[in-house]
Amino acid sequence: MNLGMYTARNARFWGARAALLFRDREISFLDLERRSNRLAHALRALGLRRGDRVAIVSPNRPEIVELECALYKAGLVKVALNARLAPGELVDALRLAQPAACLAGEEHRSMVTQAAASLPALRYLIGLSPNAAPEDWLDYETLLSEAPDHHVHEEMRPDDVAVLHFTSGSTGKVKAAMQTVGNRMASLRKVVMGRMHAQKDDVLLLCGPITHASGMFIQPTLYQGSTVLLMERFQPAEVLEAIERHRVTICFFVPAMINALLAEPTIRTRDLSSLRLLSYGASPISPGRIREAWAAFGPVLSQGYGAGETTGGVINLSIEDHLRAIEGGRPELLSSCGRPSCESEVEVLDAQGVPVRGDEIGEICVRGPDVFAGFWQAPEATREALGDDGWLRTGDLAKVDAEGYIFIVDRRKEMLVTGGFNVYPSEVESVLAQHEGIYEVCVIGVPDERWGEAVKAVVVLREGAQVRPEDLMDYCRGRLADFKRPRSVDFVGHLPKNANGKLSRKDVREPYWRGRERQVN
Repeated sequence: MNLGMYTARNARFWGARAALLFRDREISFLDLERRSNRLAHALRALGLRRGDRVAIVSPNRPEIVELECALYKAGLVKVALNARLAPGELVDALRLAQPAACLAGEEHRSMVTQAAASLPALRYLIGLSPNAAPEDWLDYETLLSEAPDHHVHEEMRPDDVAVLHFTSGSTGKVKAAMQTVGNRMASLRKVVMGRMHAQKDDVLLLCGPITHASGMFIQPTLYQGSTVLLMERFQPAEVLEAIERHRVTICFFVPAMINALLAEPTIRTRDLSSLRLLSYGASPISPGRIREAWAAFGPVLSQGYGAGETTGGVINLSIEDHLRAIEGGRPELLSSCGRPSCESEVEVLDAQGVPVRGDEIGEICVRGPDVFAGFWQAPEATREALGDDGWLRTGDLAKVDAEGYIFIVDRRKEMLVTGGFNVYPSEVESVLAQHEGIYEVCVIGVPDERWGEAVKAVVVLREGAQVRPEDLMDYCRGRLADFKRPRSVDFVGHLPKNANGKLSRKDVREPYWRGRERQVN
């Protein structure tokens, strides 16, 4: 078993066909096979062996895909890092993963160089920029040019770790979900057979960071002989132009992207008729905005619910479900995340592990071949997530109707989701608490039409402190990734406490969510 075998097969079947499009570059399936082979050989020549970790920190670019294919072939573990991490967060992630090598673009070299100084296990730094690599850095293209291009195949077991997928923990500490070879195989099957039904003439557009959820669509797309169109960043006008020019058939957007596309004036003049599937997920979206998107893009919407711990989506609100909600008399379905799909076993369980029905509320739990193997070097967190029964506890509270549709109502944990990214309040609070003007702070998510939820800091100032909201937002710049920084600050005289004297985050949130049916947006 080796996930890299499909790259070789595709080169044989569809060698000249475009596998990747990026800027003005076209990388064929044969190119992808040869270049990923060269990279696998080069990493082996450096002394990396089965199970060693290799990190990458970069905005979207083809080398991320080449690396994934190469690591599968060589039996190495991919450590994909969010390019938007602040320096301290990047160091924490690298310190946890202890990679033997790290690939980075020019924009991240300084951060990685500083981090490497305190990480003796990180022996090789590889530059992705076409410019000459600085001292102590290896050049990516030079490595490839000096390596052979014949196929590499390291036999792997289903329970071997393939990917460390990073997420924050409930304490704000970084965690890495161990996705196995078997998990990734299950993810491939469920996307190909369930959510996407990719065809060889499909063109998949990805403009979100492929180090995260959207990247899980890449291998299933390539598996079917389809083309992946990569964009470095999300710019609404550029995305719409790309859909029209490349006759894109499949897109994946988080709701914040859909909101921005609907607000882009050129959407009214672009030919979007090539689209057959617009998949969205990673954060909630309002029913009203779904109707707007249906009108703008056509009957092509499909919602997915999942996580890094489930190696992608496990619940799906299909195009047919959307049609039924919008035109078939069940409008409430637009507030649902759908029904379980493909191999995944999904139940909404109460505290005793019994499935709930009707108006009862329970926690969404998942088990099956796509559920991760646990958190890297975090046995307590793993036990909390998986327990003794194999059910992954997602932390999302929900109801289930008579037809099996699942409706999320709240989160058991305090995590909020903004623009498709997970943010844990305690992580933001720990940074703000260091500001000399703050006496006490509570960070919450508040409803936001663009981002789903926006990060808000509710602050009690020290006596005599003169602090403006923008001062605190600027204070977090450089200390936190941009998506974690507060978008607004409210000053209050005191924060509510429970009977034990602990902060009552629920009471802080209540005024901002009053009158809403769900406590997530």
